Amino acid sequence: MYICVDFDGTVVDHCFPDIGAPVPGAIECLKRFQKAGAMIILFTMRSDGRKFGNILSAAVDYLKKNGIQLFGVNGNPDQLEWTTSPKAYGHLYIDDSSVGCPLIHPEGFNHPCVDWEAIGKMVNTKFGI
Repeated sequence: MYICVDFDGTVVDHCFPDIGAPVPGAIECLKRFQKAGAMIILFTMRSDGRKFGNILSAAVDYLKKNGIQLFGVNGNPDQLEWTTSPKAYGHLYIDDSSVGCPLIHPEGFNHPCVDWEAIGKMVNTKFGI
């Protein structure tokens, strides 16, 4: 199973281009998915470039330092054989901007963010993870 995950507002608070505070439960839930065999793909608007520096690399490093092994970054390596589409192939997309994504607004956060407790229950119900 491929799970595509946004970064800002999903894994950390919106503090772009900086990395915000961790969204409650995000890393724990991603570790659970990973342990169950899911392949995590970071699918984010962050990129490394002249204007903001290495902000994509910083997000990748953040996840690695927190025990998340990424299968792909802004793409699914397994799809390269059958499409040139820039959209990453995934069974599930977790993004605070998605219609219907459950959100919470922790005190001190700049914006609402993903409710990982609800996401965990939804993924468990649908996929048994």
